[in-house]
Amino acid sequence: MPLPRPLGSRAAHNALALTGAALLARRALRRRTAASPLWPLPALAEPVSGQPRTRALRLLVARHERVADGVVRLRLESTSRAPLPSWEPGAHLDLVLPSGLVRQYSLCGDPGDTSSYTVATRLIGPGDGGRGGSREVHEALAEGMEVEVRGPRNRFPLIGDAASYTFVAGGIGITPVLAMARAVDAAGADWRLLYCGRSRAAMPFLAELEELGGAAGRVRVVAEDESGRPDVGAFLGGAAAPAGAVYVCGPEGLMDAAARALPEGCSLHLERFAPAASAGGDSAFEVELRRSGRTVAVGPGTTVLAAVRAELPGLAYSCEQGFCGTCQHRVLEGEIDHRDELLTDGERADSMLICVSRALGPRLVLDL
Repeated sequence: MPLPRPLGSRAAHNALALTGAALLARRALRRRTAASPLWPLPALAEPVSGQPRTRALRLLVARHERVADGVVRLRLESTSRAPLPSWEPGAHLDLVLPSGLVRQYSLCGDPGDTSSYTVATRLIGPGDGGRGGSREVHEALAEGMEVEVRGPRNRFPLIGDAASYTFVAGGIGITPVLAMARAVDAAGADWRLLYCGRSRAAMPFLAELEELGGAAGRVRVVAEDESGRPDVGAFLGGAAAPAGAVYVCGPEGLMDAAARALPEGCSLHLERFAPAASAGGDSAFEVELRRSGRTVAVGPGTTVLAAVRAELPGLAYSCEQGFCGTCQHRVLEGEIDHRDELLTDGERADSMLICVSRALGPRLVLDL
């Protein structure tokens, strides 16, 4: 027969449990208050930052080959028999490198090939503005490795009803234009291409494009070591028909020259290597981090991303060029100076990429 328990033991046990629960609750409250001094104000919606904008795929590096001085081409194949997502000329992939960096590369293969994607990249050193991504593609990737890609996405689409097509490509800017030239040629459209580079040896896909242009002389090649800089104005003046579409991909100076020389009645379509500068300049402003209860100053020579990471060092980012979307954050108050090449008009209404975009006024409030 079990011995009777002492009177009051159940009450003592319950009291001990309540004391322990209260202690844990106080500790959790202290941690929660330290993390967000504004607590217990109503919770805000979940932030949008760091979320992949498209489904990620794991692909095999089936080919890694040099196709020009300083340029390698990658053939990325599906590891299963399932067809890859379709794409159209002008589209690009987000390539997640082994280090975690994300870089964007235009698709330059055959859109009809659903078993693989083809991209190419030029090696860019630190002295030319390189930040390590292209070197990693050239030196760290190898055939047989698997990589993660996101996309395809297309912010440089080829319109299908132009009276003519005029392409201007500088250096590695030929990659999206290559697929476009193939497409319009196959459709029997009127087209011309001005292809510029430092030297013929450094210009990828040159032989294919000259063959594609054929006897009609649709392709004009300008190598700077042979004939100096191209006369973009003269080329556009003689090549673009009224209601024609002009596509330009390359360095900023090349695109500026095309914009100045654009014939009347033609539409201009650009894809930049870097975010466009703003006519409003880089004035100083403040950014309030609403969730964290902190305010940071953003000077003329720094970015919102750099200023915020000084307070929140674990904040996710990658390309720092306004292309990948990793640092997209919701804006609760303030007027935004958008400088990215990614967000839609709807997304720009209440969010920004803090690696490149700034404030048009003295203050922004971010959902951070």
